[in-house]
Amino acid sequence: MRVAVLGCVALVVLVAVVSLMLPNGRTAFGQQPSSPQATSSDGGLTVLSEIVEQRYQQLIVIDPKREVISVYHIELASGTIALRSVRNIHWDLQMSDYNGQKPLAQEIQALSEQR
Repeated sequence: MRVAVLGCVALVVLVAVVSLMLPNGRTAFGQQPSSPQATSSDGGLTVLSEIVEQRYQQLIVIDPKREVISVYHIELASGTIALRSVRNIHWDLQMSDYNGQKPLAQEIQALSEQR
């Protein structure tokens, strides 16, 4: 089981790194984009890449089918890859507001329905 999980993580990271090295103006590993760069693979994954603090490249991998976001840090000096966070966002996306400021979504909806 552990080997299978590690294999899946390695595959996702490999797909992300390879997709970043593709031509067509995409950012290659180790380059410094001025803003986050997004790529999408045929498997439906979206990868956002950004250099952070001139120390590491941050990859955010989004799987819309599974509603999961994963964050990886790749140290620029050594190339070491570290998984920093994984989150299933299914329930996050079901919320109408969280830490919102007034007017909240429900308040705007109520006003619209009064018209």
